[in-house]
Amino acid sequence: MRFTRTKAAIAAAGLTLSLAACGGDDGGEQVEVTEDVEFEAGTTMAEIAERGTMTIGTKFDQPGFGLLGLDDVPEGFDVEVAKIIAGAMGIAEEDIEWKETPSEVREQVIEDGDVDLVAATYTINEERAQRISFAGPYYVAGQQLMVAADNDTISGPEDLADNPDMKVCTVTGSTPSENIREYLANNNQLVLFDVYDKCANALGNGQVDVVTTDNVILLGFVSESEGEFKLVGEQFTEEPYGIGIEKGDTEFCEFINETLAENEDAYTEAWERTAGEVEGTETPELPEPAPCA
Repeated sequence: MRFTRTKAAIAAAGLTLSLAACGGDDGGEQVEVTEDVEFEAGTTMAEIAERGTMTIGTKFDQPGFGLLGLDDVPEGFDVEVAKIIAGAMGIAEEDIEWKETPSEVREQVIEDGDVDLVAATYTINEERAQRISFAGPYYVAGQQLMVAADNDTISGPEDLADNPDMKVCTVTGSTPSENIREYLANNNQLVLFDVYDKCANALGNGQVDVVTTDNVILLGFVSESEGEFKLVGEQFTEEPYGIGIEKGDTEFCEFINETLAENEDAYTEAWERTAGEVEGTETPELPEPAPCA
């Protein structure tokens, strides 16, 4: 795993959070942080606030959501959503440690206490909820297919079984890896990597024919491909993204949901300068959260 700390931070008084395009020397965005926070003793929020630091799991390979920048600092919508939550506990950006968290290890790092939360295009589902709890959802995506720009054979998932020699790539431990199986002629069609950028590279060099994951992630790869990739078909699933936390931590779940609800302007601004800059995306409304349990 790679570890890195954010480099830009600002601590400013205030009872509410906002994300401001302050434009520091490095051109990055800065987050206002609530000062003098107080929480009920024994809660996760009190523990984090007293500690003064957080470890947050996210992905380092997904344009628009969680991508490691040239300065080794992750950037994207998931990263900004996590900063909003951290700031509400008085945690400045410089006091966040980011832990790369691919799909296959997300539950494990939460169970092991390696992170305080995971914000990593993390679809809420029943299987995962047996091991960890989710706050949110804070965004709803949908699975789709990405192919080479000159591929006119695949126009949707239904075409995959008719072309059993074509390879379909996604990542181990992801919801898309399970969803796509029903559309395949056989399991030999499926190629699994640990991170999505390996799938994009494999598509670019012809080792695979299709990449599948959530549409907003694929749009990021399309935008960076200089015309080499395209999306085909419509989305064929609904993927609600949640914040992963320790199983049964209802108070922390409710705090996260309330924090996001109280900072919808910051949420929208975060989208528009991260995932929202990718062509084809639409600014979302914050979804109604599911009950915490």
